[in-house]
Amino acid sequence: MSWVWYAVGVLAAAFGVGASIALHEVGHLLPAKRFGVRVTQYMVGFGPTVWSRRRGETEYGLKLIPLGGYVRMIGMFPPQPDDAPGTVRTSSTGRFRALADDARKAAAEELLPGDDHRVFYKLSTPRKLAVMLGGPVMNLLIAAVLLTGVITLHGAATPGEGALVTSVAQCVVPVTEATATPSCAGRPGTPAAAAGLAPMDTIVSIDGSPVRVTGDVARLIRPRVGQPTEVVIERQGERRQVTLTPIANTVAALDAQGHPQRDAAGNLVTTTAGFVGVSMTAPTVYVPQSITTVPGVLADGVWRTAGAIVAIPQKLVGVWQAAFGQQERAVDSPMSVVGVGRVAGEVSAGKLDLLIGRNAADKAWFLVGLIASLNLMLFVFNLIPMLPFDGGHVAGALWEGLKRQWARLRGRPAPAYVDVAKGMPIAYAVSIVLIAMSVLLMYADVVNPIKLGG
Repeated sequence: MSWVWYAVGVLAAAFGVGASIALHEVGHLLPAKRFGVRVTQYMVGFGPTVWSRRRGETEYGLKLIPLGGYVRMIGMFPPQPDDAPGTVRTSSTGRFRALADDARKAAAEELLPGDDHRVFYKLSTPRKLAVMLGGPVMNLLIAAVLLTGVITLHGAATPGEGALVTSVAQCVVPVTEATATPSCAGRPGTPAAAAGLAPMDTIVSIDGSPVRVTGDVARLIRPRVGQPTEVVIERQGERRQVTLTPIANTVAALDAQGHPQRDAAGNLVTTTAGFVGVSMTAPTVYVPQSITTVPGVLADGVWRTAGAIVAIPQKLVGVWQAAFGQQERAVDSPMSVVGVGRVAGEVSAGKLDLLIGRNAADKAWFLVGLIASLNLMLFVFNLIPMLPFDGGHVAGALWEGLKRQWARLRGRPAPAYVDVAKGMPIAYAVSIVLIAMSVLLMYADVVNPIKLGG
């Protein structure tokens, strides 16, 4: 039944992505209508229309390719001398839709009676900013609401007590050979495998001594070579007692903090000590936080997202090498909506339980956090100050407002409206880059996806 849960996760992610896109466009739609701009279309998706209904002067609909959306407003660009009288150039808020609009030579749309003052380009600077920032701000609000739920209701991930088993070695291998992935032929089995330990077990105590941190396992096991040892583990909420006998093996020498020691040349310092054959990490527990911590978490998320977006060109090199070569895909590399869906499916199907936990609530809240992260990305990405992003129109509105204020201070007539359509050549180039990047990421997410579970 894991494939059913995988599908549930993918569908949940698809719904979250679709809802985020739809609400982004609502962020443009509501202020535009509030300020009297005629909105002719509100669409979620691109390509052929699969469903639409007209309500008043606006057509609402869904399109075949659910990778974006747009709101079309009349007069987003001011008229030019060669435009036909009684027409305005039409465009829309969607990034790729703008490319299609310009390819149609900025097709003219006839003004209806009373539309003279219902065009976007005649709005005041503050109102233009409200319309164009409405979409990104909506994504920020979605992220804030979702993160508030994650932080205050579910909690922040915190290391818990005990040692969570992440893997169990099947044979005894000296630490000096561990990186060579040797065969187990002719090698003795590990005590942990013989005792039936398994990933997701939590080691609670060893020989009666409590295990509070992962370092306690080595401290308690290493001196007990050849001595049968009682180990209490917790498996799926039930405590069990097993007996294992540590075997002598070449292992890394540890310092007082439990970290592997290295000599002056950087080589691992080894010693002979008791060995059972488990890899461990601290178990994760979720501790609800005060609502006062949410602004800091949100600000940190915005800052980290901005840094990740700046680093995209550099990381795409690694994505290319992972997609068309033998290089491992970096865990922090960018991913497409295909990758988001894949992660959601793996979480729901239980393939990332070591990272998240087996609890269904933990998985559900992880998916909520995933959608929150997506909305932070949409918020920051759309603020890039060039077309075809919303930030391009924001930059144009700010420049227009600055010019008008400067003219007013100098006692001169108000300058002409700023025509951001002059930035369409840049929009062409950026759109081509975005399409190429999306195709590369989708391909990489299929052939060499990010492995969050290690």
